[in-house]
Amino acid sequence: MLPREFEERMKTVLGEEYILFKNELENKDAERAFRVNSVKITSEKFKKINPFVSRSIDFIENGYYFNEDKIGNHPYHHSGMIYVQDPSAMITVNALEIQKGWHILDMCAAPGGKSSQLAEKAGKNGILFSNEYVSSRCKLMVGNFERLGISNAIALNTDAKTLSEWFPSCFDLVLADVPCSGEGMFRKNDKAIEMWSHGNVLMCAKRQKEILNYGAKTVKNGGYLLYSTCTFSLEENEMQIDEFLSEHPEFSLVPVKESISKNTSDGNVFENARSDSLKLCRRFYPHISKGEGQFFALLKKNYGDSEDFAFKDASLPLSRAEEKEVISFMEKNLSEYKDLYIRKYNNNIVALPKDVPLPPKSVFCAGVMLGSINKNIFTPHHHFFSAFGHRFIRKIDLPLDDKRLHDYLHGDVIPCPDTENGYAVISVDGASIGGAKIVDGMAKNHYPKGLRLN
Repeated sequence: MLPREFEERMKTVLGEEYILFKNELENKDAERAFRVNSVKITSEKFKKINPFVSRSIDFIENGYYFNEDKIGNHPYHHSGMIYVQDPSAMITVNALEIQKGWHILDMCAAPGGKSSQLAEKAGKNGILFSNEYVSSRCKLMVGNFERLGISNAIALNTDAKTLSEWFPSCFDLVLADVPCSGEGMFRKNDKAIEMWSHGNVLMCAKRQKEILNYGAKTVKNGGYLLYSTCTFSLEENEMQIDEFLSEHPEFSLVPVKESISKNTSDGNVFENARSDSLKLCRRFYPHISKGEGQFFALLKKNYGDSEDFAFKDASLPLSRAEEKEVISFMEKNLSEYKDLYIRKYNNNIVALPKDVPLPPKSVFCAGVMLGSINKNIFTPHHHFFSAFGHRFIRKIDLPLDDKRLHDYLHGDVIPCPDTENGYAVISVDGASIGGAKIVDGMAKNHYPKGLRLN
């Protein structure tokens, strides 16, 4: 049952539409959806092999509604070919045309759904700094990046104030997908209903204002600030934007893409609003488009200075001995590697986006974790196989009906009589899952224990 005070507030916001909104929340199950990850597979190829009972989301490129159970156990999920995500969450990042090569900051990034979209859209020459304040959630996000094969992201674990100090006027796009009262999750999460109160709404709004103001400091001249919540309250949405615009005249609200606009509702122009452009804000309602709740506003910085990273690169070059060992591994196992920018951070060997320095602290994951060296022996990491599986000389590509695929995901050794000794990538229908070491016709399993099927 919806909180009575929430109902009264939503009647004010929606007017005659409220009954449609309420009926949707109370009488229908939440929609389930996934997004195809183009880092691992093209949309054209996925359409040919799609095994799920699903239908395309007409307003989201590569998005599908699905009706499967336990999709998280499917090999396509293990391979990072798909990412389960609500349509309303997918729509935010599609608000604007993100250019290849952009520098992007995601301020509140876990569990990584929107961040992985951003990394995908920025491309291999772009760079994404994905920040999450809660370390346990940051770890979850990094796990998703590894599975999805993301290679152009730096995962940070710090606060918004520090971000504003490290990255003054640096980014083409900053996403502030801020913590909120979660009204848009009522249909999916009973706990969100139990925890709801007007007091919590106001507390969230205070925290959101702080994050938004710090985020504004990191946007370069001509860049964009994308603010979003999964809630419906005016205090956390249009009122937040209205106050921000009054305090930041260098920013203005701008229209989102037409395909996104027509599947969302205009922002609410509340009484005594100072801005005359609040209708450009967008509201995603479950009674209008299939999905849960979302609010987003696209702001452009029209003037101001553009600066640069306010820190020196904390990554280090490899020692001669380390470089020799890593190059030896690459030559024996990869078809190409000379374009990789290989550095060391916290005693780990990483492949970083070029010309992007690492901050002095709070780096949870830097680019692709290639592996580590112990007693002069290089051991590859799971992220290496997932992100650069297509570069491995030895590939064991398994179809869905191959028993070895099932065995590999359970952590078993699998036969591969026609594969020579050395490291190999295990993939399903061309999308890399993980690694193995081939010894005399058997693939010794390197799939992380925490990811294996029971």
